[in-house]
Amino acid sequence: MIPFNKSYLTGKETQYIEQAVLSGKISGNGDFTKRCQAFFERKYGFKNCLLTTSCTDALEMCAILADIEPGDEIIMPSYTFVSTALAFVRQGAKIVFADSCPDHPNIDAGKIEALITPRTKAIVPVHYAGMACDMEKITRIAKKHNLLVIEDAAQAIDSFYKCGDDAEPKALGSIGHLSAFSFHDTKNIISGEGGMLAINDERFIRRAEIIWEKGTNRAEFFRGEVNKYGWVDTGSSFLPSEVTAAFLWAQIESLDDIQTKRKQIWDAYFQKLKPFSEKGFFSLPQIPKYAANNAHTFYIVCNSPQDRTKLIEHFKTNGVCAVFHYLSLHSSEFYKSRHDGRELKNCDRFADCLVRLPLFYELTLENAEYICDVLGRFTKINGKRLSGDQYVKP
Repeated sequence: MIPFNKSYLTGKETQYIEQAVLSGKISGNGDFTKRCQAFFERKYGFKNCLLTTSCTDALEMCAILADIEPGDEIIMPSYTFVSTALAFVRQGAKIVFADSCPDHPNIDAGKIEALITPRTKAIVPVHYAGMACDMEKITRIAKKHNLLVIEDAAQAIDSFYKCGDDAEPKALGSIGHLSAFSFHDTKNIISGEGGMLAINDERFIRRAEIIWEKGTNRAEFFRGEVNKYGWVDTGSSFLPSEVTAAFLWAQIESLDDIQTKRKQIWDAYFQKLKPFSEKGFFSLPQIPKYAANNAHTFYIVCNSPQDRTKLIEHFKTNGVCAVFHYLSLHSSEFYKSRHDGRELKNCDRFADCLVRLPLFYELTLENAEYICDVLGRFTKINGKRLSGDQYVKP
């Protein structure tokens, strides 16, 4: 069976973990933590970075920093992982879900402004599959209405927003006031569980560090900036151990190699499957003109939920683990009674019809070709129905 995902180890993870343990400081905010944070600040232009135990924690820090209170409204896509919403729900916010673009799972920036009310506090774009949302339009709307922009960049490490033909591309996560990244086992670079808060607005830097350190000014004390530390704000234990940071550092050192290999696999999928897409059997990922591709995910969009169910079973029968992705949050058991009743047809279509193909460092190009061949055989068996059916919400 070709798995959907397989963790890639560079070979240095245990070496660096041993160094962290032997250093005598493994509780967090040590040498490996500082190395990782400095790397991301230097390479991608974030003003300040703080490693966290998960992307969920980074998003929760964003919600605290934004002073989200009961009754505040947060605009975000419905087609996203639950953590995007959960961080703000825990602060008492009302989530206002926006639809996806017709040709991409990302939030439709053209639908955002109509959702803004006097209670709106922030816009939270999610860069699905590591491809940029329309950040120029989103930033312009946010400035007009004095809103925060918080990027959910969980899938978007080493991906960029192209601001124009002559402008320097901007790293995803560096455009909004705050952003959150994931180093979960399924991401491009990993630490098992892990995440990062990136801060691009200087007014949040000092408070973020306090929230990160359980609401204390402990980090300032260790730097010799205060002669004692105490409880000065809300917060939690958001920082990871040095063991986690040491693992991540080994991955960071191999980032370019990992990205090169993932992009080779992504491109192989796209070229091999393009003829089937052109015949209408399914849709391939569309990369907006302003977006780069970090090869986080390769997906296809079937024409109907029935096609998807049969395709996933066909893959399984032929030794391939392909999976669907998110369910629409606006129709979730937890939140559907709080949703305002608007239909979000595009995100429902992606929730019902999107299939993710295996994509990981050790997947060979021969594996990718086999997976495409399996999919090709499926279109021959089911071709007439595949090309004829159109999506209808179940």
